[in-house]
Amino acid sequence: MRKQFIIALIGLAGSLISLPLHAQLQDERSNFSIGVNGGVNLSSVSFDPSIPQKSMITPSFGVTARYISEKYFKMICGLQAELNFSQRGWTEKIEDESGDTYMRKMNYVEIPLLAHLAFGKDKGNGARFILNLGPQIGFLLSEKETYSTSWHPEMRPDGWGNEYGKKAEVKFDYGIVGGAGAEIRTGIGNFLIEARYYFGLSDFYHSTKKDPFSRSAHSYIGGRVTYLFDLKK
Repeated sequence: MRKQFIIALIGLAGSLISLPLHAQLQDERSNFSIGVNGGVNLSSVSFDPSIPQKSMITPSFGVTARYISEKYFKMICGLQAELNFSQRGWTEKIEDESGDTYMRKMNYVEIPLLAHLAFGKDKGNGARFILNLGPQIGFLLSEKETYSTSWHPEMRPDGWGNEYGKKAEVKFDYGIVGGAGAEIRTGIGNFLIEARYYFGLSDFYHSTKKDPFSRSAHSYIGGRVTYLFDLKK
C-alpha cells in the first residue's frame, strides 16, 4: 500500500510539472523571476511505533527562481525551484512523573521543484491565487538533541526511548510538497504569501525488521513569505 501511495504521488507531481512544458500553448510567456523566501515550519516526525509529540516551530529560508512559460486558458503555468535551509525535528510529549523534556532539531538543505499554477491578474500590477506542487529532496547537515537537566529514561513505557542518542542513519530525504497562497504584483516586485505541507516519503532511520522503527519520516506545515523581482517579463 505504501509503495502504491508513493508511486501515485510521484506520478501526480510529475504530471503537474510536465503540464507547462507539454500542454498545447495558448499564449506563450517568458517571465523569469528570482528572489528570497523565509518563514517557519510546524514540524513533527511520523514514527512507527509512534512517539507522542508536540509540534515544533522551526525556521526556513532560502532563494527562489520562477519561470512562467504560458497562459493556458485562464491558468498561468510555470516552474518554480528553490534552494532552502530548513530546520525540522520533534518535541516529545512526556507525560510520566519524571518532569523530563526532550527535543531533536535537524538541519536540512532542501531543493523543491514545483509546478507553479496561478489564477488572476495576468500582466501588470494586481493579485493572483497561486498553487505549487511537486517533489522535494533534502540533505541532512546536522542534528542536535536537547535533554532536560533531570533525565529519567527508565520511566518511559516499554518500546519508548530507542531514539535517545540515536543519530540519523540516512541523510538523504525526499517527499512531496504542496502549497497555496496569494501573490501581489507591484511596481517594486512581487510579494507572495503561501501555506505549505510537506509529506516525507523517506525514513532517516533504517527500517528493516531488526531495527526499532519501521517508519521515521518528516512532515511539516509551513508558512512562507517570498519576494521576487522580474529579470525578464
